[in-house]
Amino acid sequence: MVQAKHGDTVKVHYTGKLEDGTVFDSSENREPLEFTIGEGRIIPGFERALVGMSPGESKAEKVLADQAFGPYREELVLEVDRQRIPADVKLEVGKRLKFRLANDQATQALVTDVSESKVTVDANHPLARTDVIFNIQLLEIT
Repeated sequence: MVQAKHGDTVKVHYTGKLEDGTVFDSSENREPLEFTIGEGRIIPGFERALVGMSPGESKAEKVLADQAFGPYREELVLEVDRQRIPADVKLEVGKRLKFRLANDQATQALVTDVSESKVTVDANHPLARTDVIFNIQLLEIT
């Protein structure tokens, strides 16, 4: 039987859950996720879980934080001069702001503090430092 390996393009359905059972993402009721194993577009622990699976196979895989959305990095908590944020942007704690990095990559950051002169934002992934569980069904290897 054919088994998935690095370099294979695969189609999968998945459900990502926290350890308490809360679903944070799922391909249910959507098109299957298609990607090439080893390209680095998908979190490493998810890719690793697929290696050795055969089409039609399903499994649950616990992925530790360092192989999922990564550790919490203090250097991603930034203070920004309030003047650098467009005046029409409503600033409030808990709001997510979209912005472009120097390399033109788009990202989001959570506003954690607002003062008259500064805005503190946290650009860590919301699930940083969190172990997750993926229910994975390998549909096909192309």
